Amino acid sequence: MARRLYFSLLGIVVLVSAMLAGNLLAGNVPALGLDLQGGASVTLQPEGEFTASALSQAVDIISQRVNALGVSEPEITRQGNNVVVNLPGVNDQQKALDIIGRQGELLLRPVLQAGTLNTDTSTTIPGTGTSVVDTSVVDTTIAATEGGPGSVRSRGAATTIPAGADTTVPASSDSTLPAVAESNISISEDTTDPNANAVLLGQNGEAYLVGPAGATGKVFTNNAQAVINNGNWTVTVELRKGADGADLWNALTTKCFNRDTTCPTARIAIALDGKVISAPTVQEAVFTGGNVQISGDFSQSEARDLAKILEFGAVPVKFKVATVQTVSPTLGKDSLRAAIISGLIGVLLVMAFFFVYYRMLTIVVVGGLMVSSALLWSIIAFISRSNGLALTLSGVAGIIVSIGVTVDSYVVFFERIKDELHAGKSLRSSAQRSFTLAWRTILAADTVSFLGALVLWWLTVGSVRGFAFFLGLSTLCDVIVAYFFTRPAVLLLARSKFLSGRKVLGVALPEEIAQ
Repeated sequence: MARRLYFSLLGIVVLVSAMLAGNLLAGNVPALGLDLQGGASVTLQPEGEFTASALSQAVDIISQRVNALGVSEPEITRQGNNVVVNLPGVNDQQKALDIIGRQGELLLRPVLQAGTLNTDTSTTIPGTGTSVVDTSVVDTTIAATEGGPGSVRSRGAATTIPAGADTTVPASSDSTLPAVAESNISISEDTTDPNANAVLLGQNGEAYLVGPAGATGKVFTNNAQAVINNGNWTVTVELRKGADGADLWNALTTKCFNRDTTCPTARIAIALDGKVISAPTVQEAVFTGGNVQISGDFSQSEARDLAKILEFGAVPVKFKVATVQTVSPTLGKDSLRAAIISGLIGVLLVMAFFFVYYRMLTIVVVGGLMVSSALLWSIIAFISRSNGLALTLSGVAGIIVSIGVTVDSYVVFFERIKDELHAGKSLRSSAQRSFTLAWRTILAADTVSFLGALVLWWLTVGSVRGFAFFLGLSTLCDVIVAYFFTRPAVLLLARSKFLSGRKVLGVALPEEIAQ
């Protein structure tokens, strides 16, 4: 019996210590939420007409976009018709805000001319007689390119352009393709208008003169992937079937492949919110396989970003950013400091109560809380690293509340022992019998607490859900520690000479009884 108790006690201590050491060596620490480490809170307000189902779908798409960025426990909630996006634990916050801000329709537009930006030269687009708004201009000294950073073709097709190829054609005297120079093209200032020509900026300073959209992102299914093909990063996506999918796509690619006057560069600009994400060159007129492969000189992050945009498509509701609130790291540190101080005060008050009321057995409570804290910290740190869990202020509140659950377990156990001692039984026999009776009560109380936390987590959102999760997790840790640490620790102390002649639970133990 004593051997099993030692095995249980040492086993839980060694296991928790190994978990703690493993997380520390791996650099795993609990990720902090928006209110504890700072971050951004963006409120999006819908514009124009929309339906309730479209708004719900918009929230789902925004959630997918944010989750794809690896944000630690992002909160995307609705407040009436507004959508509130909280972004804690974001390494590149500006990138996340850019992804969230893209709510326009994904447009596939033929490229009439492409060039590079040069803010030191004229702002007039060659051959159009129209000036570009703001400071973004096309450099008239650089020839238009037709190859560009990528090509688009059917998946598995033999016709390709090597990654990073830059196939150029000679520029005319005004640095524009002949098909563009022959007509005076009108350009709309609205870069998101799908029915007009526009000058759009690219990711790396390029400028594109594009025609009306030939299709939208709805021609693709939601299964875009970034994969490595022949040592290079490519993006593959499947076309929808029928008139709204492959037919629209093939009509556009046929014009570009044949260098029609509506697509003289053979390039298609993939544009979102008036910005060109990618502009690959068409390598096949008709895509019969149903799959499209976009290749080029992509980095891993560029390929994955393009895949995310093609996969998640456009948000069905147009939003404007109503407010952007930034929680400074200083304010987050203040909240964290306040949470730690409140937790320590709670633990110290509990320890003072136990020392006054239960005397020497307080050492078991201290040891149990240390083991429980280490176990809880290790689990939170591991889940933060693997699943993006973030510890928020409401989560800290759930952990502090769970101290009461833990205290209940000790009180039930110790009061049972106290009753047995008052009845004249020895400490050794009282401890074994008391735990058997108290375990049912402890298990029932923790089960009720866990079920309450589970219901809260299932039915609520936001901070309440975080509170419920950490309360439930702490309750599970309490059950484990109560059985594998508290039980053997008390039973072994009851068998030892350490408590002989001392006051235990306020009851004096004669040496002969303690033995």
